[in-house]
Amino acid sequence: MYEGAIQDLIDELGRLPGVGPKSAQRIAFHVLSADPADITRLAGALRKVKDLVRFCTTCFNVAESEQCRICRDPRRTDEVICVVEEPKDVVAIERTGEFRGRYHVLGGAINPLEGIGPDNLRIRELMSRLSAGTIRELILATDPNTEGEATATYLALMVKPMGIAVTRLASGLPVGGDLEYADEITLGRAFEGRRAV
Repeated sequence: MYEGAIQDLIDELGRLPGVGPKSAQRIAFHVLSADPADITRLAGALRKVKDLVRFCTTCFNVAESEQCRICRDPRRTDEVICVVEEPKDVVAIERTGEFRGRYHVLGGAINPLEGIGPDNLRIRELMSRLSAGTIRELILATDPNTEGEATATYLALMVKPMGIAVTRLASGLPVGGDLEYADEITLGRAFEGRRAV
């Protein structure tokens, strides 16, 4: 291994999600050979994120003020809340231009193997928002994996007695996909979610 500052940088970069040892080493050596002005900008951006960015007090999306831009937008409907796991999911949905309601970011999904239960997520805050009585639909947009499904099922069981319509994003075959490459679960969901043409 390397010594001193370069090894410290490789170690710190390697702690980032999705950055393995080889990537950490490549990034560290890129930093070493980069223009000092570029590194100063990067360091400034990192400091600025830690100093300015926080979570919206309403939906827990990322924000630079008390509320995020979506919660401040008066053109959006207050009757529909879309529940997602992470702020990056809000961005993905917003890119479609299809949703004009509000969001609620849970901060993860139920995952007993990782020690994450309902109390570790922002479910209490969601229930508080729903008890206001103005919500008519709750869209569950958690990931279509085991943890996301468990989270969606848990939320549906908690919310249905409140008389609020609970829906789940459809899942199935991707546009441009081939049937022969679809796994059984995806193909099964595509059959369940079929609609009239």
